[in-house]
Amino acid sequence: MSLQSVNAIRFLGVDAINKSNSGHPGIVMGAAPMAYSLFTKHLRITPEQPNWINRDRFILSAGHGSMLLYALLHLTGYNDVSMDEIKNFRQWGSKTPGHPEVTHTSGVDATSGPLGQGISTAVGFAQAERFLAAKYNKDGFPIFDHYTYVIAGDGDFMEGVSAEAASYAGHQALDKLIVLYDSNDICLDGETKDTFSENVRARYDAYGWHTVLVEDGTDLAAISTAIETAKFSGKPSLIEVKTVIGYGSPNKSGTNAVHGAPLGAEETGATRKFLGWDYDPFEVPEEVYSDFKTNVADRGQEAYDAWASLVSDYKVAYPEVASEIDAIVAGKSPVTITEKDFPVYENGFSQATRNSSQDAINTAAAVLPTFLGGSADLAHSNMIYIKADGLQDKYNPLNRNIQFGVREFAMGTILNGMALHGGLRVYGGTFFVFSDYVKAAIRLSAIQELPVTYVFTHDSIAVGEDGPTHEPVEHLAGLRSMPNLTVIRPADARETQAAWHHALTSTTTPTVIVLTRQNLVVEEGTDFGKVAKGAYVVYDTPGFDTIIIATGSEVNLAIKAAKELVLQGGKVRVVSMPSTELFDAQDATYKEDILPSKTRRRVAIEMAATQSWYKYVGLDGAVIGIDIFGASAPAQTVIDNYGFTVENIVAQVKSL
Repeated sequence: MSLQSVNAIRFLGVDAINKSNSGHPGIVMGAAPMAYSLFTKHLRITPEQPNWINRDRFILSAGHGSMLLYALLHLTGYNDVSMDEIKNFRQWGSKTPGHPEVTHTSGVDATSGPLGQGISTAVGFAQAERFLAAKYNKDGFPIFDHYTYVIAGDGDFMEGVSAEAASYAGHQALDKLIVLYDSNDICLDGETKDTFSENVRARYDAYGWHTVLVEDGTDLAAISTAIETAKFSGKPSLIEVKTVIGYGSPNKSGTNAVHGAPLGAEETGATRKFLGWDYDPFEVPEEVYSDFKTNVADRGQEAYDAWASLVSDYKVAYPEVASEIDAIVAGKSPVTITEKDFPVYENGFSQATRNSSQDAINTAAAVLPTFLGGSADLAHSNMIYIKADGLQDKYNPLNRNIQFGVREFAMGTILNGMALHGGLRVYGGTFFVFSDYVKAAIRLSAIQELPVTYVFTHDSIAVGEDGPTHEPVEHLAGLRSMPNLTVIRPADARETQAAWHHALTSTTTPTVIVLTRQNLVVEEGTDFGKVAKGAYVVYDTPGFDTIIIATGSEVNLAIKAAKELVLQGGKVRVVSMPSTELFDAQDATYKEDILPSKTRRRVAIEMAATQSWYKYVGLDGAVIGIDIFGASAPAQTVIDNYGFTVENIVAQVKSL
């Protein structure tokens, strides 16, 4: 039976890829035995409760092998992956896209495909499970108790982000993370020996992982034993399984020819004969469905029923946290944070927005029990430390400050995993210029609709002496161009609190908060409630004929320039635009009210690339920005030399 089921997985993949004329059959054929062993012997999932928070998680890090996952989900009984959807693999509107998408297909635990990010995201799942277990489990009530499993390929282990995350996971001793390494020595361009000759297990040993080798990737018993042993290792585990890519293909197995191209009719026929698979395309014996129903779906349902009963008893025994558990199980925050929770600042108060952000973080930490995060070795520069807690580690799993080390990319992927797990609100920080290192993870935050908050400080040329390598210029424009991402650059302490309120109440959109090192004055016109509109008027003159638009630190400057223009007889409106995305989402009436089309004399001010501002100032307007890399000098010297002065702004306005 097991061999028949393994072959059913293989041929569902082969047939779907042939029909689509697109896909990666090699991993489906080679990794089918390990996937079958994992699903039928270990993984606890149930199609009836696909979002059960205590289910085991499975991440196909080698996401190009998506048909492996879809075959498994189909055979297990997930309605989203019907046979019709299998037949529509990689087609418009299907539930079986080219790479797994968590927002698209029930049973998919993480969007994967960009190699290295799947295994790295899995680290976040494991850390989330550990935190929730430490916080809520009681003697006799292990209501959070599950594993995170991964299938990863050679390419995953070549990517640097997997090394970052694995090093971190070993240090944290995340013992409920088990990675199955599909070790087939083949990559897209040829044999891995051409580029990749290290001993991966030795490297993971050095990271502090438990490692083991399964020499025969078709040995189901050996694979299952290795998984069972890993559960008791006390460490994250890497199980290297030696497989043959395209197993069963007489002419293509073990070569890159089967990595990313359909087998084709002739080779498929030969493979059917070689493996003894005497069934038509997309035909699956009932015995296979029965096998998966008994050993995956029914076993998972039994586990869910036992867990649901345990949770019910838990809430009776511990009624003080019953509402929190209900919210977490439902995928919601246990507490809703409101505007009233945040500190209030008087006009004229002066503080760097990174410090204002720290005020917000500590406010949120006092209100939200499952709010946590950290920095890539810059917590005390980013000002994101929760003062009431210490550092989270294997000995102190309840502490809410996470030190990710100098691992910006891994930080982002781990945050994604924690958010995907559910029950947590998470954030991470670094210098804004290093957001480039995190960007690929931010992109997956946005694609997966995860409300992760990214805190980026030292936001401009005002960094000063550190010079152009540390002065972000193009970063705002780049992040603003990303779909489903809200970028907020607050003008002062008041707008910073509003930015955090927006981030912590978002449900399907990540937020980037961009903050200063230098002090900014709280302006009379800034408004907590209006930040959610993206842009609003902070200074106005009756009958204005000029609009100055600014963000962040430049709002102070814009208001100073406007007042100087008024002294010289001008009539000026100043608009704070902390978020272009939020403003663009407003209706036409609001946008016309803030930026009336009849007023053509417009100047935008931002210490960053100018290109994104012409949509607001038009061809008649001007942008005072930076389209070259910065310079090393004291901050004010740099600022002045790049024209961010009252005198230059006044001159620019008068020139229009």
